Amino acid sequence: MRLPHDLGDGYGLALRDGSTVEVMHDLTLNELSRLRAWEPWAAPEQTLVSAEAYASFAIALYEQGTSLPLMITYGDEPVGSASLRLDRYAGIGELGFWIAAAHERQGVVTRACEALIDEARAEGLARVEIRTAVLNTRSRAVAERLGFMHEGTLRSALALSPERADVALYGMVLTAGHGAEQDAPAA
Repeated sequence: MRLPHDLGDGYGLALRDGSTVEVMHDLTLNELSRLRAWEPWAAPEQTLVSAEAYASFAIALYEQGTSLPLMITYGDEPVGSASLRLDRYAGIGELGFWIAAAHERQGVVTRACEALIDEARAEGLARVEIRTAVLNTRSRAVAERLGFMHEGTLRSALALSPERADVALYGMVLTAGHGAEQDAPAA
């Protein structure tokens, strides 16, 4: 994927790196109450030191070819995050995403995920997954809009402090000839 990547309407995707730590940290703090409802990583105190550690980790994975850590931008400002984790051995990618409340309902997350799905195809992956809390209706709607199939529910699979939540597992098969269970609507 060529970065930055244009998503239209002033939105884009850019690589998260050392230069984006402070702005992404500020955005995370502004959206923290919303993120804590659905993201286990958001539960601990969010410090600049932890943001720098995450950025170093994410860039190391990027350099190894196992992750594409991106920020969603509007103009030059970050407004969210989108990522593709790549398990090249299994041929599976996993999408992750969030966006600031002020930028919801613009189709931006859907467009970001479409770009990452295209990247997964270009990388030769066989499938892409989205895992989200069962009660996270907005993320589930993104998966369904993109044509992912709900493949099952993983009971008590997400640690949301102080409770555990069930996870909806969505999958999209990218390769042709993957057997009888095609990703197509039932007749």
